[in-house]
Amino acid sequence: MECSPYAAHLFDAEDPSTPVRTIPGLCPNYCSQIWTRCPFLVPALSDDPRLIKVKDNRTSLCRLLELDDADYCYPHLLSNQKLTKNLGRVQRDVDGCLNLCLEEVANGLRNPLAMVHANDGTHRFFVAEQVGLVWTFLPDRSKLEKPFLNITKAVLTSSWEGDERGFLGITFHPKYKYNRKLYVYYSVEVGFDERIRISEFKVSASDMNVVDHTSERVILEIDEPASNHNGGQLLFGDDGYLYIFTGDGGMAGDPFGKYGNAQNKSALLGKVLRIDVDNNQRGPLYRIPPDNPFLNDGRARPEVYAYGVRNMWRCSVDRGDLRTKEGKGRIFCGDVGQNKFEEIDIIEKGQNYGWRAKEGFSCYDKKLCTNSSLDDVLPIYAYPHKMGKSVTGGYVYRGCEYPNLNGMYIFGDFMSGRLMTLKEDGGAGQWKYNEICMGMGLTCAFPGLINNYHQYIISFAEDESGNGSASSQPSSTGFSLSLCFVCFSAGELYFMSTGIPSAMSPSGVVYKVVDPSRRAPPRHCSYDPLPVRVKSNLIKFVPQESLIGVEPPSKNKPEPQPTQSHDWLQELIDLFDKIEPTLTTPAPSTTTTKPARSSRRKGRRRKGKHRTDGAPEVLNGAVRLVGDQHGSSDRGRVEIYINREWGTICDDLWTTENAQVVCRQLGFPNALKAARNSEFGEGKDLRILLDDVQCEGTEATLLDCTHAGVGTHNCAHYEDAGVICGNSELVVEA
Repeated sequence: MECSPYAAHLFDAEDPSTPVRTIPGLCPNYCSQIWTRCPFLVPALSDDPRLIKVKDNRTSLCRLLELDDADYCYPHLLSNQKLTKNLGRVQRDVDGCLNLCLEEVANGLRNPLAMVHANDGTHRFFVAEQVGLVWTFLPDRSKLEKPFLNITKAVLTSSWEGDERGFLGITFHPKYKYNRKLYVYYSVEVGFDERIRISEFKVSASDMNVVDHTSERVILEIDEPASNHNGGQLLFGDDGYLYIFTGDGGMAGDPFGKYGNAQNKSALLGKVLRIDVDNNQRGPLYRIPPDNPFLNDGRARPEVYAYGVRNMWRCSVDRGDLRTKEGKGRIFCGDVGQNKFEEIDIIEKGQNYGWRAKEGFSCYDKKLCTNSSLDDVLPIYAYPHKMGKSVTGGYVYRGCEYPNLNGMYIFGDFMSGRLMTLKEDGGAGQWKYNEICMGMGLTCAFPGLINNYHQYIISFAEDESGNGSASSQPSSTGFSLSLCFVCFSAGELYFMSTGIPSAMSPSGVVYKVVDPSRRAPPRHCSYDPLPVRVKSNLIKFVPQESLIGVEPPSKNKPEPQPTQSHDWLQELIDLFDKIEPTLTTPAPSTTTTKPARSSRRKGRRRKGKHRTDGAPEVLNGAVRLVGDQHGSSDRGRVEIYINREWGTICDDLWTTENAQVVCRQLGFPNALKAARNSEFGEGKDLRILLDDVQCEGTEATLLDCTHAGVGTHNCAHYEDAGVICGNSELVVEA
């Protein structure tokens, strides 16, 4: 799919009602060359019985592999100018609207207004609700029952729609892995005064999924003269400093003082503030960075980094192009307008962004607007209120999965529900606008994708970027640690919206943005999260949204039977097993060889049949493999027999050494894979009998390995362990 947006046609995958091919559609002449030069190739790549039946007949085989539409066959597809002229571009409709899809990630949230990650390798994400709750979600999208943070008693908000007060922002310290610090921005009531408060918290030393609520230290409080325009963004820049984005104080037209709060550099409202919160265990809670622009201006607060903003709602740091790093470190913000325009700005040190003199590109306060000393920076883009009345700033897409989106700034509007993009035109500083539309017809008709969302777009987010292929090693604590040696970016884009804009309405949903026109190679964006020790119950994610505008297949039409296919590992295992006898050098006759797998297993069965009591005796520590969809006996979920009971092994640190013990116990010389995360299904009907199993690989049974104790565990069935055994020496780490 990296080569062409039409690559799905090679496998008939563009139409979800047709069975997916196991071999791509080949052009006849190319198929003929393949058959002549590599006749063994097709049977090695597919177990489709139709292909196996005609594999020795070139004409029949190539006719079977031929596509109905010859334009899409391989390799002619690559040179078809009509089909490849738009490579690298998102697909558009006739009006130029970019066609994208969505994936539901979380639901049932009350005005979810921030989603952040800790950048600690666990790939957890944390979603904040306006009422003052922050929830932990694991990479499989299950939610911890116990909240990560609960300051609902301190947060000032209400149930009326449109209340801008509440829990407004959260960010983790760049060195969170070492100091466990995070920062939050919320509304409070102190006496008769309303304020915004920026506080520092630390995560509990005993539970990585819960904040130590006694650790709060108030970094900064600012009086709010009105209940609206409270700002709310917190983020750390590439320079390591904390940026705080405040609103102008509320009401309309920034009526405070002669020029308003935003133009008054001695006020903290209507500003971008930058402070240093490192090394604050003793002394002041924050320091002023030495290069802050107004440090030596006696008429300005030293915290001010930029000014003239109205109410910046959602800002982000550009991670830069994945290869060239172009754009890295830029801070993009959406600034909510007054009566006419919404704008997008790039924040620069010491700059004036014009409010209340200007709104977008036009004058708001004509007297201030004509002042020659204004020296303001214009937005990179502004749109009128006929398109939307409350901008929600987004992110420049720098993810891995959808290459065509790279470099697009994707944002939205809270009121109109419009999704939009900006893309810089070379180095000219010009930004090209496009609207995003949800793909209709069959565009999004694939499992897990939807094409609709709730109107009120509250916020955008990125997930954690980083981890790729990994290996497991034991730590000093006795647990296995996942270590990343080859890293790929994740950093995919999400947004949050709701159907009822009230802090008390559980109608909020988190969506992932999906580009169906082109995806990166499937394994290019994989990652291996570090283990998460969970002490709370888990709530499994259940999608609620659905695809619209697509008719379900007719019940009268017989559904085609899909051809069965294996993944790359399965194909390699089968191939190795088939060719092993011809590749193995015969052993000298004087050497004692280990009995073949089949003879050992058959002997065991025969012995059981001759027992006089009619039932085989099952010993403590015996294991069995279940759950493989093809019924293979060499792979499956591991179930163990202990004290007259079968149960599962639930272990997020399941290793190849553990799998080796299981496979040898079953008569296989090697373990090819230690399968985690219920790859072979969940054994929900059984108890979890073992957790934290740590073997050296030479033990007779898993009971001989170290473990948490029979029946003792702190995990769930979605982590049920499995194995793939075999005769080859190809080993794939879990």
